Amino acid sequence: MSRDLRPGSRGLSRFLPSRADYTGLRQSWRADLLAGITVGIVALPLALAFGVSSGVGAEAGLITAIVAGLVAAVMGGSPVQVSGPTGAMVVVLAPVVAVHGTGSVALLSLMAGLLVCILGISGLGRAVAFIPWPVVEGFTLGIAAIIFLQQVPLATGTSGIPGHNTLLAAIEAASGAVPSTVRLTLALVAGVAVVMILVQRLFRALPASLLAVLLATAAAELLQLDIPRIGPLPHSLPSPSFPALDLASLGSLAMPAVAIACLASIESLLSARVAAGMKGPDGAAGTSYSPDRELTGQGLASVAAGLFGGMPATGAIARTAVNVRSGAKTRMAAAIHAIVLLGIVYLASGMVSRIPLAALGGVLMVTAARMVSRRTVAAILRSTRSDAAVFIITAIITVAFDLIVAIQIGLAAAALFTLRKFASLSSVQREGITGPGVDGDEHIAIFRLDGAMFFGAAERILQEISEVKDIQVAIIRLSQLRMLDATGAHALVEVISALELRGITVLLKGVRPDHLALVTNVGVIRSLRHHNHLFADLPAAVEHARSHVLRNAAATSA
Repeated sequence: MSRDLRPGSRGLSRFLPSRADYTGLRQSWRADLLAGITVGIVALPLALAFGVSSGVGAEAGLITAIVAGLVAAVMGGSPVQVSGPTGAMVVVLAPVVAVHGTGSVALLSLMAGLLVCILGISGLGRAVAFIPWPVVEGFTLGIAAIIFLQQVPLATGTSGIPGHNTLLAAIEAASGAVPSTVRLTLALVAGVAVVMILVQRLFRALPASLLAVLLATAAAELLQLDIPRIGPLPHSLPSPSFPALDLASLGSLAMPAVAIACLASIESLLSARVAAGMKGPDGAAGTSYSPDRELTGQGLASVAAGLFGGMPATGAIARTAVNVRSGAKTRMAAAIHAIVLLGIVYLASGMVSRIPLAALGGVLMVTAARMVSRRTVAAILRSTRSDAAVFIITAIITVAFDLIVAIQIGLAAAALFTLRKFASLSSVQREGITGPGVDGDEHIAIFRLDGAMFFGAAERILQEISEVKDIQVAIIRLSQLRMLDATGAHALVEVISALELRGITVLLKGVRPDHLALVTNVGVIRSLRHHNHLFADLPAAVEHARSHVLRNAAATSA
């Protein structure tokens, strides 16, 4: 169990590194070293590609992978999480860059990072557990589609139109491609895809994406292809600097910063949760993680990246999965991945600058296709109609509008369908009196409330009980009521009041201990004719009801 989940853990110390973070490093350092080198090699083309695709540039993607990757490795809540630029962040960042320019990204990283830190300190890290599976998978499908479409300009050797809808921009880029250029770029894309697929199937130990990019770059150099390249990269990290602040820029970037902070939190926590359940090559069980510390660590990583001119970062599930499968045990592996990338900046930036943009586009197209599991999609579509609808709605809105809007609408749709399900499971049943009957039992009605009495079902239950006729006493059984909210309790008050006005005595049986305070505060007990009309068992309630019927019969005969 991670430290901040233990009852005795309190204060800011639970967000800080400690010696316990590196327990077992003496035994696992070789595995961590190899895993870090492997992830660093895999991360290189992805960092470059995500930087280009976001509109910030390959340099920003590489800086983010180095700086944010190192900070998150030390400060994050997962021992195996690898952080950096991701496809989901690119999807949100690209339209912001198109509107506000690349100069806004550093300030945006700082603002979003601070918001993520606040979420972590506030203890909201566990909120990701409440996101339904169909929403997560619909979100993933939508992101995959957007990432694929974003690569069409790179794959066709054209410039994308900033700020346009992704699908429309892809169509416009394809229609404006020069035939002589597009044949070359599409050939490179196809070659990259073939190499990645074949290497993944035949030589799993090799870094498929890096090998594909190296071969594509070598082919472009040997054939002297006239196609767009990455261009010059720095030979060292830039010096950290604080971005310029003014009220106008802060105001215009406030909403994008909130959207990016939400996305960074959700993606990082989902990635950490998946990584916690993964097993390494030795078959050992997954490692635990601290969700709140993960948020603060990711927030600090984005802040650090912004100071160095990078972009917002999140936990990256693809690189994290490679890390776990490579045998990583401690956070040292993620730190080594950042150091490997730093070495590439100082030693191989000239070679990296010659990489064709089409090769990076091919890497991301294959990556996007692999994000979607056909088994998962089929399982959701075969599950229930409501879950399938939530999945489809989330995916469509992700592509058509905005990721955060998609999550909001997906959650709203899931909540609506869940409430409908709860309401359908809530019922009121009229029961007969068990045991030998006596005269007057026909004037007694027993109602059993099942399931949940909440705002989604209270009105229907109220109507069913209120329509009863020709009775003198109504016993309402509450012991089988699993859920009760203020609306349901208020509906009980209305039912009791309506029946009492008709001269029907109401007895309550079996109020659950966890509901007692609610029904007392809302006024359910007070609405009864007498406080003695509250019973713990049914036989006593039936006996009391029969006494009422007898008294009524005696009064009538007199």
